[in-house]
Amino acid sequence: MRKQKGFSLIELLIVVAIILIIAAIAIPNLLRSRIAANEASAVGSIRTINTAEVTYASTYPTVGFATLAQLGGSGGSSSGAGLIDTVLAGGTKSGYVFATPAAGLLPSGCGTTTPCSSYTVIGDPQNSQTGQRHFFSDQSGVIRFASGATADINSTPLQ
Repeated sequence: MRKQKGFSLIELLIVVAIILIIAAIAIPNLLRSRIAANEASAVGSIRTINTAEVTYASTYPTVGFATLAQLGGSGGSSSGAGLIDTVLAGGTKSGYVFATPAAGLLPSGCGTTTPCSSYTVIGDPQNSQTGQRHFFSDQSGVIRFASGATADINSTPLQ
């Protein structure tokens, strides 16, 4: 009788079962890590927008604060200052949607002859797989967050 070399079916099934158990443990941790990374990126993006708003208002005092589209662009004018990258100016980055009021929806006190003296920016996750927390900031520079609902001025400040 000749001795056969190789693995039996039972041995292969045991190896596959072990791999599946390891994957079942690792995948939820990977998803949580990705959500945490997206949320950290969203906070960084809101900080960038806050800095760009202050720079824009200082550079164009007759206009005041601006929309994301005005903060983006190629640079050099009040309609496209080039203070933030085109991805962020587009409103979506790292699984989050960012918004400042559109030109027609600027806060009261903003007009063609009056510079905008305030702004708000919100960052909401695209879905529950990209983030759990919603972010908000305004001209105070304080970043606030809420879980499960859109953040606003009354939300908890980020520590």
